[in-house]
Amino acid sequence: MSLIEFDQKQALDLNTSFLIGIDEAGRGPLAGPVVAAACYIPPFLATQFPEVNDSKKLTERKREQLFERLTHTPEIMYGIGFASAQEIDELNILQATFLAMRRAAQPLLHHPGAAALIDGPHPVAQFTLPQRPIIDGDAKSLVIAAASILAKVTRDRHMKKLDQQYPGYGFAGHKGYGTAKHLAALRTLGPCPEHRKTFAPIRDLLTPTLL
Repeated sequence: MSLIEFDQKQALDLNTSFLIGIDEAGRGPLAGPVVAAACYIPPFLATQFPEVNDSKKLTERKREQLFERLTHTPEIMYGIGFASAQEIDELNILQATFLAMRRAAQPLLHHPGAAALIDGPHPVAQFTLPQRPIIDGDAKSLVIAAASILAKVTRDRHMKKLDQQYPGYGFAGHKGYGTAKHLAALRTLGPCPEHRKTFAPIRDLLTPTLL
């Protein structure tokens, strides 16, 4: 089943003509925000995006090209939501992801009869729209795949900015993930305000060693 056919079936099942895909980027890194995107592609435009796929299956260049097309096609509607490292520490990563998803969906909530497909196994807590979680949704649904591209490119660009703000950690390269280079920088420099203090490697650095 193609991504377009999958969305057509979901729209019928959910009795909606305004199907939104929602996905996130950045649940696993040790630093930076989790970023979510919500995206609606009108059915008549769907065939014009045959290259849209799970962002993890695309090159950085292809993601950037598709990001520009998706965000500069007037009929496509989308929203972006962030949850900061501080909110991740306060809420936990799952609840912070839900927060980012709710923020991303905000510009689209007003549309009558809207419904959402959520990437992953969990329905979004405190969500006001009809929703359906889809495991591996970014590889099955066109609108979720589009949202995955929007979220990934937005977060990668943000991490490049943080690399300039907090030099030495290599954020532009590893995007906050726990690479050997990142862990070595953490041991040398200690955490910065963008590090998630409740994540084990950071928490261990901040916990005094008992002799």
